[in-house]
Amino acid sequence: MTTVPPPPPVQPPAKSSGCGKWLLIGCGVVVVLGAIAACVITFGVFYAIKKTDVYKMARDKVTTDARVNAALGAPVEAGFWVTGSVNIDGSGGTANVKFPVSGSKLGAKVNAEATIENGAWVFKQLLVHPDSGPDIDVLHP
Repeated sequence: MTTVPPPPPVQPPAKSSGCGKWLLIGCGVVVVLGAIAACVITFGVFYAIKKTDVYKMARDKVTTDARVNAALGAPVEAGFWVTGSVNIDGSGGTANVKFPVSGSKLGAKVNAEATIENGAWVFKQLLVHPDSGPDIDVLHP
């Protein structure tokens, strides 16, 4: 008779160091913090542009213009998203600001371009582009 040797002893599974798990958690934290930083920077830029005199002047001119109110439906209000740039250096400066507006009937996009002349903002262009219908040049009645 042949004897069968006993099976080798069962080894317990090797313990994992856990490095992979911590690496994934660390990468996840970095991604989340990056997204939060991007949001803070974006909203900071919107906030900074909205606080400028040139944006406030453009917004006020557009929202009180009779032709804009007639085309979009009163009252006309400025939207949240603001893009563009405002550069002030010494006694001069330039601005190119774009923002949405909406009334009770339609929405529109505003394009405002201005420069500082003799210490005051002077608009070179202030156009309202309604969702439908012709553009409205707020500077030229």
